[in-house]
Amino acid sequence: MRHLIELSTARQMSVGVDLYHQVGALCYRVSRKGRVKVLLVTSRGTGRWIIPKGWPMEGLTSAQSAAQEAWEEAGVRGEVLPPLLGQFTYKKIRPGKLPLDCLVDVFALRVEEVAERFPERGERLRDWLEPEEAARHVSEPGLAALLRSFAPEHQ
Repeated sequence: MRHLIELSTARQMSVGVDLYHQVGALCYRVSRKGRVKVLLVTSRGTGRWIIPKGWPMEGLTSAQSAAQEAWEEAGVRGEVLPPLLGQFTYKKIRPGKLPLDCLVDVFALRVEEVAERFPERGERLRDWLEPEEAARHVSEPGLAALLRSFAPEHQ
């Protein structure tokens, strides 16, 4: 899938900081006993726990781009459930370059398939956690808040 080459400034915070738009998938599954688990993956650069996310892709909607990121980074496929679940901001660390302030639009993705082989296998770890536990593993406060408030019965 071809990513947009030119990064466009999506929004500006009231303090005038440019925010670059990304999309992410909060991947989840519900057990037969009704227990919700969400999927976290490690970032390739820093190894911190995150949700699958990336740049919007040309020719795809934001929700479709989030689903594609879930496949590439975590090896999961499923149904993306609009509308937008929420947003969070973070600093994207880029070796040898200045960090980028990013705003991530997050979509819920109900996982139907988990593959052993996927594009970024070997580059990332993945783990299924209850939302509260997942919130304690992530660094971004906004993402942690989304995880804590996640209620798939409303999806």
